[in-house]
Amino acid sequence: MTVTATSAGPSGPTEADPWWRSAVIYQVYIRSFADGDGDGLGDIAGLRARLGHLARLGVDALWITPWYPSPMHDGGYDISDHRGIEPLFGTLDDAQGLLDDAHARGLRVLLDLVPNHTSSDHRWFQEALAAGPGSAERARYLFRPGVGDGPPNDWRSQFGGPAWTRVSGPDGRPGEWYLHLFAPEQPDLNWDNPEVRTDFETTLRFWFDRGVDGFRIDVANSLVKADGLPDVAAHVGGDHPHWDRDEVHHVYRRWRAIADSYAEPRVFVAEAWVERPDRLARYVRADELHTAFNFEFLTAPWLAPTLRRVIDTTVAAHAAVGAPPTWVLSNHDVARTVSRYARTPGDHPTRYLRDLLGREADGVAGVRRARAAALLMFALPGGAYVYQGEELGLPEVEDLPDDRRQDPIWTRSAGADPGRDGCRVPLPWSGSAPPFGFSPDGASAPPWLPQPADWAGLTVAALDADPGSVLALYRRALTLRRSLPALGDGTLRWLDAPPGCLCFARDPDFVCLVNLSDAPVPGAAGPGGAAAGLTAVLASAPLEAAGAVPPDVAVWYSRSPGPDPGERP
Repeated sequence: MTVTATSAGPSGPTEADPWWRSAVIYQVYIRSFADGDGDGLGDIAGLRARLGHLARLGVDALWITPWYPSPMHDGGYDISDHRGIEPLFGTLDDAQGLLDDAHARGLRVLLDLVPNHTSSDHRWFQEALAAGPGSAERARYLFRPGVGDGPPNDWRSQFGGPAWTRVSGPDGRPGEWYLHLFAPEQPDLNWDNPEVRTDFETTLRFWFDRGVDGFRIDVANSLVKADGLPDVAAHVGGDHPHWDRDEVHHVYRRWRAIADSYAEPRVFVAEAWVERPDRLARYVRADELHTAFNFEFLTAPWLAPTLRRVIDTTVAAHAAVGAPPTWVLSNHDVARTVSRYARTPGDHPTRYLRDLLGREADGVAGVRRARAAALLMFALPGGAYVYQGEELGLPEVEDLPDDRRQDPIWTRSAGADPGRDGCRVPLPWSGSAPPFGFSPDGASAPPWLPQPADWAGLTVAALDADPGSVLALYRRALTLRRSLPALGDGTLRWLDAPPGCLCFARDPDFVCLVNLSDAPVPGAAGPGGAAAGLTAVLASAPLEAAGAVPPDVAVWYSRSPGPDPGERP
């Protein structure tokens, strides 16, 4: 046995450990989870009616994407009031009922916080337009004069095109430009402005006082911009003018103090796309945010050496600041796991649908790898997130009709980039045809994005009756994860493994083996194996004779009893 990597901290969770260090949290993309009123759009009523699914799945909490008032230019991430509820989704009373219902089931609730920008419909931005240059109202945003007839600098929108839009002056002539790192309907806030900082602290307390357990912070690395707003082309090394600037950490230290002031401290998870694990770890230092998504794990190809490198660097960087890693396989911004893994792994990117189109897909391999990847993720130290539909094995919808796409990436690229709608198609719950129980019988409108007819075999009801389904695998894995003392927060030890495989131990008495090669390998529980003396308690697919592990299969070994790893209908 060879030990090549460990993490700092206890060997496993204890009753004294904060819940968030080991939590599995389910992402609810509210527009697509469940429609309670029949208008074709998911809402709070639909979510309340389906909380039993999450409780039975075995997650610890749910994160709800923005449910605030919004003109929906970017699926709700263009917010006009952070302290209200979008009428399409319900009311503040409905939101309180959802919080109460979730807590009664033992589920904590995290909301989405979007501090980089507001909607252009926000009261503040409308006041800024009316007030004119040099005003206190415009100082809440980033208005600047242009350079000649062009924008103030070379910054580009993440959705395509320039990151600046020009407004008209009181006399109707072209005036100042305002910054929007995303859509023009999402003007960036000025985080050097004390009024902006105070208002968001008020928002935190508003929801914390109502029982919300924490927040996911949208583009947490983007708030602060460099003095003078220099060109991106002029930046040197890691000193980017608007990504991952050191000054942003002052904001999060203040937020952590607010979260810690509650009798049961509230928590934060950062969405921060940064260049290196050590930069990500800065967000989760002891006096800042609690956790941060590990996107390097999400984007890693299905190759053992790459995944091991990502795991090693992530664990080491987080251990250096005493924080747990947070693993994630997909979300509402990236192509679904099944479809990414359906492509032959290699050096090419597999983050967005545009990265997948034109490449041959093996759907069977995609499902097998996604099942194995789930067991790998749940066995690693720290916490994990599950994006709605992962537990059903849903693929990316790659052929949505052009006239149904709504993502601003699609519209701003003039159709060159298909955008993110393919991972946002409403969930199938039951039945043999759309809307698959997403909307109630007699609904007045179809789902806001069309569901494929062949999803009939992927509904919750269909998978619920299949003990070999992806849903059954997730339920068994999360049940074992709660019961096995080795899993959750803690350490790992790498063990010898055949080429193309990952094998690690978690103490006490747990081993995970993942075969990413193209041939079967001996089971780790055999004589002299890494898991000798242990029993295979769960596998992502049936094992072969004498416990041999087929390609693209993960196995958990433990002394504790568990479901038959080869169980099939």
